[in-house]
Amino acid sequence: MQAMISKQAGAPLALEDIAMPVPGAGQVLVRIAASGVNPLDLKIAAGQAAHAHMPLPAVLGIDMAGVVQAVGEGVAAFRPGDQVFGMTGGVGGVQGSLAQFAAVDADLLALKPRQATLREAAALPLVFITAWEGLVDRARLRAGQKVLVHGGAGGVGHVAVQIARAFGAEVYATGSAGQRSVIEGYGATFIDYRTESVADYVQQYTGGEGFDIVYDTVGGATLDASFAAARLYGGHVVSCLGWGTHALAPLSFRAATYSGVFTLLPLLSGKGRAQHGAILREAARLVDEGKVRVQLDPARYALAEVNAAHAALSGGTARGKVVIDVV
Repeated sequence: MQAMISKQAGAPLALEDIAMPVPGAGQVLVRIAASGVNPLDLKIAAGQAAHAHMPLPAVLGIDMAGVVQAVGEGVAAFRPGDQVFGMTGGVGGVQGSLAQFAAVDADLLALKPRQATLREAAALPLVFITAWEGLVDRARLRAGQKVLVHGGAGGVGHVAVQIARAFGAEVYATGSAGQRSVIEGYGATFIDYRTESVADYVQQYTGGEGFDIVYDTVGGATLDASFAAARLYGGHVVSCLGWGTHALAPLSFRAATYSGVFTLLPLLSGKGRAQHGAILREAARLVDEGKVRVQLDPARYALAEVNAAHAALSGGTARGKVVIDVV
């Protein structure tokens, strides 16, 4: 089969012929139709993601969608011909999705949403799982809560807004002025982080009490701001980029709590993978109900054009999730 190979950190990926994988016990052989591109993929390719190490040479690509070709011993949930999607490799020595085929742990997969194309499905896994784990698994999202999403127009952010809305929450999201229409289009109240202070929007939208859930998808100073925006007595802050050094006093003074999200852990550890499949079944349900949609960049890239796709994402010219058409 053909695959794009990373041989050296920071160097362009190269198209090569490599051996076809064979599904082992508990695995599914998938003919990959589309590979979703995330900022993390670029960091891994550049050798800048120590938390997502991938021994080289390697096939990168975290997200995928495709068609089941064969199933290994013990797999009952899928059969040849099924259209599936998942966050299935590209880290920890597990083959990624920038290839024509992959032998994938069946626990990491779910049937593709009926109302989504394979390209749309390939753009969903990492961002949806990250958003769901933060809002639902960590913060126990429920109807009627006030939820603030920092970075509401971003990959994880725009999905988090939609999940919160689907649960019946009252949703607010920060962004720049140029992102206002995008954020409001997903049903959130827009907050311009450049012109509105934390104290001002906490007072305006919560009467000074703070938000029940604050999801930080930006990190750094934004996570510090999140601590000051949490609700008094029981607010919860979640971050998928909580890697810096932060003072917890503002959070403690509000009697609020914090959780971190590390979506790659099941791939890296081999533990908890079935939870990812379960989350993706929820993603398929919400997409099919019309409650979640993913914003795709309109540009099309073939497998051999991965480097151009990475350049579009890193250069800021992409408008939505970038997807590689593998077949």
